[in-house]
Amino acid sequence: MAALQFHGMEAEISAAFLVDRIIDLHQSILKLETLRPCKKVNNLFTNLVNLCILPCSIDVSTLPPNLQAIRESLIILCGQAEGLLELEFSTLLSKIPKPLNNLTLFPYYQNYVKLANLENKILNDNGIVNPKKVAFVGSGPLPLTSIIMAMQHMKGTYFDNYDVDSVANDVARKIVGSDAELEGRMKFCSSDIVEVKEELGGYDCVFLAALVGMNKEEKVKIVRHLRKYMKEGGILLVRSAQGGRAFLYPVVKVGDLVGFEILSIFHPTDDVVNSVILARKQTS
Repeated sequence: MAALQFHGMEAEISAAFLVDRIIDLHQSILKLETLRPCKKVNNLFTNLVNLCILPCSIDVSTLPPNLQAIRESLIILCGQAEGLLELEFSTLLSKIPKPLNNLTLFPYYQNYVKLANLENKILNDNGIVNPKKVAFVGSGPLPLTSIIMAMQHMKGTYFDNYDVDSVANDVARKIVGSDAELEGRMKFCSSDIVEVKEELGGYDCVFLAALVGMNKEEKVKIVRHLRKYMKEGGILLVRSAQGGRAFLYPVVKVGDLVGFEILSIFHPTDDVVNSVILARKQTS
């Protein structure tokens, strides 16, 4: 099979070419002594992301078991590397004056700006403008989506950021604590979201980060929990992945969102990696 096929003006890589390169990169990543940011680690993950965002009509659900295992391994490795990269930059930012003025030091900052702009537009297009209270599940040590949303798009909204890692929350709290107005609207909760119940009824909108629930079973369990405790008519914004991007992040399908009405599905074709699904909790 040819590596390239042309669809309109844009070259699409074949599934076979993508898979061969993925296998090579996975082997190289497994040989790394550490996933902490350094030139070698950064280069490998940059190459992986650049490969996975190329146009490709692969459906990862049809892959044989050996490739499914590589995909699951890659998602975990990407999650760990992403967490370490965010922690390093968050720690660096927390030690300098006015960290919020220096967020551009983070190498993928512009991707977060693009994704936040996109998600805000999807929310606005569906009538969700300046929600009163938002939960962000899986905020991490550098909660860029919450910060960008709060400072640029939802200037009166209160944000509760949930992460199981209290160290991540401590560093994130320091960055947000440098701005009194933002600190007043942003809380950090060190909890597994499936342990959070009644509080979920207080949110107009819940964001579910791509790496919360690393496989289908975990993701479906979390979505069911949110469905049970969110308020009726509450909005759920879920990040997913399609095509080659599904080697970086778990896939959420419409069938996984039982009890939710699907409002919008968006699949990026540029350097934004995550797909976005917007859904509303149906009235029971």
